[in-house]
Amino acid sequence: MKYLVPFLLVFTTSVKAQKIHFKSVLVDTHNDAVTACIEKKVSLDQNLKGINHSDLTRFKEGGLDYQLFSIWCDGEKVNPYAWAMREMDTIDAVAARNPDKMVVAKDWKTIKKTLKQGKIVAQYGVEGGHMIEDKIERLDTFYNRGVRYMTLTWNNSPSWASSHTFEKTPITGTQQKGLNAFGLQIIERMNQLGIIVDVSHVGEATFWDVINNSKKPIMASHSNAFSLCGVTRNLKDEQIKAIGKNGGVICLNFSSGFVDSNYAKKDMAFRKKHQAELDSLLATGIQREYAYSALTSKYFEESEAIKPTMAQLLDHLDYIVKLIGVNHVGIGSDFDGISSSPRELQTVADFPKMTQALIEKGYSNKDIKKILGGNFLRVYRINNPA
Repeated sequence: MKYLVPFLLVFTTSVKAQKIHFKSVLVDTHNDAVTACIEKKVSLDQNLKGINHSDLTRFKEGGLDYQLFSIWCDGEKVNPYAWAMREMDTIDAVAARNPDKMVVAKDWKTIKKTLKQGKIVAQYGVEGGHMIEDKIERLDTFYNRGVRYMTLTWNNSPSWASSHTFEKTPITGTQQKGLNAFGLQIIERMNQLGIIVDVSHVGEATFWDVINNSKKPIMASHSNAFSLCGVTRNLKDEQIKAIGKNGGVICLNFSSGFVDSNYAKKDMAFRKKHQAELDSLLATGIQREYAYSALTSKYFEESEAIKPTMAQLLDHLDYIVKLIGVNHVGIGSDFDGISSSPRELQTVADFPKMTQALIEKGYSNKDIKKILGGNFLRVYRINNPA
């Protein structure tokens, strides 16, 4: 762990940064801790240093106030709806055991009370429309459980929407690009309920169908700028502008591969070098994303050397701000769902370093508060006025 020391020394936060950070409402719109805990057979209310990016104690150390936990499984999971229920049950149980630390808040009154008490607001974001299994009534169930956004697709596609992965490969079979008639019904029902439409992971055709049909502001819960890192998970300039015009919010993803355009080649070499170990991990039944995470933890210094910096991440923020203004950016870390993040942002305890960097870049106190959480809260309130 000696490799961390220089970064910790350089990026200690000032008194000013600490004051701004801990007086702001910090919202992270995307964290995969619940899946990571289930995969690793641990609990979020344990000390998970060296195991996960997140735990309840480090949430507070990092000044986190409001977490939307990703409810996720890949497209190969049998009974994804049942898996979604299990993941929400898992966080509900953590909140029940720790009522002094975290509350699953389902209305604005409870959110305000929870924030005032210094507890963590917990809600859910379903990462992939396949998890409703083509049953629109399950949106109501999700909403009642505390789901406040749904990513229409993951890398796989439900029957009614096309993902970024689907759209970049030759189309076979009967599925069309974009939203079909049932997909449009999904958008309408999400608007009615107050489940924010999330366009991270979707294909461009699906994106534009959302823009043309959603009556409420949308979000990209964990995406960056395509012009700076040209992967299909990131947003092109016209998409960014459309989200600004829609009144939505784009929340920065910390994943190295979505920050640095050179990272993928370096990461591919790393994985090829350790392919035998990766295959052994996959043979145990662990989901691929967490097999990658295990490798990067084991070969820490090697994986650290190829990571981007926080400055590169904030280049994405600056780029988006220049296109559509500071009112449309936020944070969607993807912690515990990624195997690599910028060097200075190792875990949720490192969030104050981001505030320090924003101060150094010249962002005002008012703008920093918007970036840390205010912009998401505005989108949330329009989608959920009650």
